[in-house]
Amino acid sequence: MEALNGFDYAEFTTRNFGFVSREEQERLRTGAVFVAGVGGMGGACFMALVRAGVGRFAVCDIDVFETSNLNRQVFAFTDTVGQDKAEIACAAARKINPDVQIERLGAEWIGKLDDLAARYSVIVNGADDIAAGVALYRAAKVHGATVIDAYAAPLPSVIVVRPGDPRPEERLGYPTRGKAQDALTQDDLAESFLRELEYVLTHSSAASHVDLEVAAAVAAGKAKRMSFAPMVIATGCLMAYEALWLLMGRRSKSDCRGWFFNPFAGRIERPLPWPVATVKGALVRAFMARMMKAAP
Repeated sequence: MEALNGFDYAEFTTRNFGFVSREEQERLRTGAVFVAGVGGMGGACFMALVRAGVGRFAVCDIDVFETSNLNRQVFAFTDTVGQDKAEIACAAARKINPDVQIERLGAEWIGKLDDLAARYSVIVNGADDIAAGVALYRAAKVHGATVIDAYAAPLPSVIVVRPGDPRPEERLGYPTRGKAQDALTQDDLAESFLRELEYVLTHSSAASHVDLEVAAAVAAGKAKRMSFAPMVIATGCLMAYEALWLLMGRRSKSDCRGWFFNPFAGRIERPLPWPVATVKGALVRAFMARMMKAAP
């Protein structure tokens, strides 16, 4: 039915049919997703979900757009530099679907995680913050929400952490395990990031596709994370697929360990078997230690 503003949802989504059924499209229209962070991967995911016809969101971000965001973030333009990311993303979403319902949050979102995880069973983690991610995953477990995420990797990746799955801090052995949120230290967070990088280098060919000196400087906290438009946007779209499948009631083969897409070789890279990962992981740890020590 055509809305009073002249927008017609049925016409808007008509090209979706063939990929989704009419019943699935209705599930998307009535579905809801919480997107934590709408800059890089989170922003690309949010845009894809809005264009797919998802009807309700909560979105948050604490940052404003910077010039360095223009290389990859879908809502970053020269005229949005300096403006609130969440506000700009919400305004863009309403230009796509004027009927979309959006709950916009800023820095207060961490304090509202219990409420958000209770009301949104599908959560996309696009926050570039280890501490925020730990809090988000803990709240999702309590309330039975599924979290869709990606690794800090130079290859597009996606992970799906369902309610009964181990949290990344448990699976990757973060030093945050068992600690209260307000007891986490900067050393805990830095070590957690290194554990994630170790997993990425062990279970993918990521090291073959980046400048390792730059990567070492990032790992040592001496440089900002590398980001590249095709990688960031592709990752956001992989995350969007998983959110759509959940909303439509489909079951994907993605799990809490995730997988990597290697566009250079045209292949999917999945986690290695335990014996192989144990040996390679030891080599990766030694390699990372040498590279970080030599980082300028």
